Amino acid sequence: MIFFYRVLTLFLFPFFTIIIFLRRFINKEDKVRYKEKISIQENFFPDNKKVFWIHAASIGETNSVLPLINKIIKNDNKIFILLTTTTLSSSQIINKIGIDQNNFQHRFFSLDIQFLVKKFLNHWKPETIIFVDSEVWPNYLLEISQRKIPLILLNGRITMKSFKRWKMFPNLSKKIFELYDLCLASSSESERNLKSLGAKKVKYIGNIKFCGSTTHNNDKYELKSIFNNLFIWCAASTHKGEEEIILKTHKLLKNKIGNLLTIIIPRHVTRSKEVYEISNKFNLKSQIVNKFNDISENSEILIINSIGEMTKYFYNCKCIFMGKSFSKKLIKVGGQNPIEPAKCGCKIYHGPYVSNFREIYNYLNKKEIAYEVRNEIELSENLLKDLDNNNFSNKKNIEELHNYGEKILNSTTTEILELGK
Repeated sequence: MIFFYRVLTLFLFPFFTIIIFLRRFINKEDKVRYKEKISIQENFFPDNKKVFWIHAASIGETNSVLPLINKIIKNDNKIFILLTTTTLSSSQIINKIGIDQNNFQHRFFSLDIQFLVKKFLNHWKPETIIFVDSEVWPNYLLEISQRKIPLILLNGRITMKSFKRWKMFPNLSKKIFELYDLCLASSSESERNLKSLGAKKVKYIGNIKFCGSTTHNNDKYELKSIFNNLFIWCAASTHKGEEEIILKTHKLLKNKIGNLLTIIIPRHVTRSKEVYEISNKFNLKSQIVNKFNDISENSEILIINSIGEMTKYFYNCKCIFMGKSFSKKLIKVGGQNPIEPAKCGCKIYHGPYVSNFREIYNYLNKKEIAYEVRNEIELSENLLKDLDNNNFSNKKNIEELHNYGEKILNSTTTEILELGK
């Protein structure tokens, strides 16, 4: 089967190249750096440093490893971190952060085609390799194993859906997952699944998404200086069909609270115009916001059209609704990561379909940080109580989540550096 995979990926390489080239014209790829996915750019190499290569596919995985990158560099400035990602949005996040460029470089992930894999590894010569979440690329894994480079699966996430799929090919799954020298699972469920699939050394320390930093500048991110005496709440990472529920919630709240501002952050900002048109049908004063500072005081619905700025809005809200949780169609893949708003001190509401983050939601539910609601009536009733409560505070939860995240970060860093010695 591996042989078939290698032949197939090589055969499809010209088609992948054409697709990537076309995607740059519809702003799905970087207009200059798209070439990194289909060739090796050999104009840079860190001298006299040990290269640790981390691959994190998209925004969520990227945000989760940024504290780890800073921690590793701080522990040993002779380590150089090469971070690869797949999506354009993840590269835009990286451009906004401050990491020591003497010890860090970002590249787009080269396609999993054998000759590209060899070129990539020959050029960067990584001494330790870390794949994040559920990234499984057979050509890379086999070549890495042949070169005896320590390989880690970080925050490994194997859902029951993925597990059942892998179990259909038991010999292949064992051959693939035993290639990892260390698997740090994202949950106890993933820990069990990884062991069953043939991974050799599996540990569950905690989900590294709890490690993300939420530091901010109060003056720069203060919405209340723009909207005096307004009650503000936010619906984040919403998916198609959920915005109507959010807007109905707004109208129910508006009957009781006149000075109300609802912020909607679609999971895919390309849907901003679509959400704006839906809001207009509800006869609400809406605005698409491209920059945090370009907010009109006359708006009652803000539709956020920018990437990497959710935290700015979270800090100004007592309550957040996390999307991808109301649609029954997404019952097997429902839920978005609620950790960031929780660490910002928000009370979190979500629908019943959160299977992708069930363990995290269970933890937050027990801490009385997150609550399940089934429709706009339940959501509006809960929000009404919270928005009207001037004594609402989650300072204790913020501190507890921070300490929990630090513990996970320290333990994860120790495991990686031990293996990478």
